[in-house]
Amino acid sequence: MTDRGSYQPLTYFQLMEVSLRELLVEKGVVTDAQVDETLEDMRRRGPERGARVVARAWTDPEFRKRLLADGTAACEELGLDVPALRLVVVESTPEVHNVIVCTLCSCYPRMLLGLPPDWYKSRNYRSRVVREPRIVLAELGLEVPGDVQIRVHDSTAEMRYMVLPLRPPGTGGWSEERLASIVTRDCMIGVAVPEVTR
Repeated sequence: MTDRGSYQPLTYFQLMEVSLRELLVEKGVVTDAQVDETLEDMRRRGPERGARVVARAWTDPEFRKRLLADGTAACEELGLDVPALRLVVVESTPEVHNVIVCTLCSCYPRMLLGLPPDWYKSRNYRSRVVREPRIVLAELGLEVPGDVQIRVHDSTAEMRYMVLPLRPPGTGGWSEERLASIVTRDCMIGVAVPEVTR
């Protein structure tokens, strides 16, 4: 509905969602209340869970190794459920900067980062970041030095990527909570880096 109350037709995907929901409720697979509860839970999630994972990896070298070897299992150690997915965590270093995308749709580690931003789902980002990542990152405000390699990781329906960003200098001795406070959603997508404000 618009501000004037006029009817706006459903988009193709909205129509598909409504149809699927109604069918599942009609067949008794789920209830309307269960669907509403799940959607509300998704809306409440933010990047705090992922930031907690990053902060732990920055402060615990053994956890970091486990996270890079099996992201799903490492997150479950922290009580974070990664249902039916393989989570691959890629580590940015002084030599390599990682960025994630889903070229087919918008697969994204929602359970750790919350809902994806609109630009992540856009055709523009999905097609261009693979072909010209340095330019796209600059347009998003991140200048990656020319001597740093950029690796683009493409998520799939069964596998999600998350970036373990490079820990910024000047954060030695910080608590996990303080470290987590500088890790944003965009840092874990790879279109930004954690910053220490003075």
